Amino acid sequence: MKKKHSAVALSAVMAMSLALTACGGNNNASSNSQNGSAGTNSGEVKTVKIFQFKTEIVEGLNELKVEFEKEYPNIKLDIQTVGGGADYAAALKTKFASGDAPDIFSNGGYAEMELWGDKMEDLSDQPWVKDLIPMAAEPMTKDGKVYGMAMNLEGIGIVYNKDLFAKAGITETPKTLSQLEEAAKKLQAIDVTPFGNAYQEWWLLGNQGISVAFAQQDNVDEFIKGLNEGTGTIVGNKTFEEWSKYLKLTLQYGQKNPLTTDANTHLAMFAKGETAMMQEGNWAQTLVDNITPDMNIGMFPMPINEDAEKNDKMTVGIPANLVVNKESGSKEEAKTFLNWLVTSDMGKEYIVKKWKFIPALSTIEATPEDIGMLGADVWNYVKENKVYGLQSSKFPDGVTQEFASVIQQFIADKVDVNGWMTGMQAAWDKLKK
Repeated sequence: MKKKHSAVALSAVMAMSLALTACGGNNNASSNSQNGSAGTNSGEVKTVKIFQFKTEIVEGLNELKVEFEKEYPNIKLDIQTVGGGADYAAALKTKFASGDAPDIFSNGGYAEMELWGDKMEDLSDQPWVKDLIPMAAEPMTKDGKVYGMAMNLEGIGIVYNKDLFAKAGITETPKTLSQLEEAAKKLQAIDVTPFGNAYQEWWLLGNQGISVAFAQQDNVDEFIKGLNEGTGTIVGNKTFEEWSKYLKLTLQYGQKNPLTTDANTHLAMFAKGETAMMQEGNWAQTLVDNITPDMNIGMFPMPINEDAEKNDKMTVGIPANLVVNKESGSKEEAKTFLNWLVTSDMGKEYIVKKWKFIPALSTIEATPEDIGMLGADVWNYVKENKVYGLQSSKFPDGVTQEFASVIQQFIADKVDVNGWMTGMQAAWDKLKK
């Protein structure tokens, strides 16, 4: 999940966003699209632009484009991708401002849903809505209406090399910060770099990483409300101080130059066995597989303190929801595509087998073999209800990037812990409404 961009609320983390732009429509389209037909009986060919940020699914989307257009020859798909660390949210705003607004765009829900509320079509009457699992429906539900289709769940935590753990004599995944350091020392003893840190990436720090410090508050929604109302503060908060110690531990036992290391580099280091751990999500399964097929890997939550019970919860989020632009002239054709994506045999197969997604709809079945070892680990946490939601969709617009900048200053030792927390609070105060 490279975005926020973007959040089970679950979090993620972890996904996927689509956007479609087109022209025209007809009066019969609504009922036809809900029955699975294209709604283009007039013979007019329409183009639907897909604007999305998940670079790891581009190949699969292009393959699905061919299959969809075979079934719906009057609807053409034009796929566009902005991702891999690029600012999708800014690119989406540019699309709307330039008059090139998409038919379907990505939305993380919560605060992000409020931001784009005047552009979103009510999708409550769509046939797939009843099949959304509750945690997947929550971020995009307001006043009993559903405004987005969650494509998948994404878990965010520490991806680890099981074989290197076994070689180092690590028999259990760490559940406390001290256990994590003990594991790091054992890995160093066998000449393996414990952590590969892609701290050049803003989304990894300011969106996904820091989410744990929010999630472990006694009441995260009340905490965020306090930040927005000026009655609460990050400065001096115990959980944020603990998170900073976790971050410093990853630096102490990590590779050199973390601030100039991008995600592709830390994935390559990990897949080649040069590092044993990295902060990532289950979307990394396909990326690792491309380098080292059948690698023995797994995931565990980020332990930021000594509370094993709190730490034994995986951050899980909806990386993006697919939202229809209510002002689009081709919104019925857009709905046709979304429905096909999650109900056709081809679409469902790609979701779980090609993309290794943890499905957000109860009608899409997935086995551990389908979604990979990382997805299976995340799903086990979901089934056991041991999850934290990805909190970034509740942040003011633009805060994730500001957070990342301040965290990077802390990593570079340009500010101390108090200076870092002060900078985080200042970023929130500047962008809150």
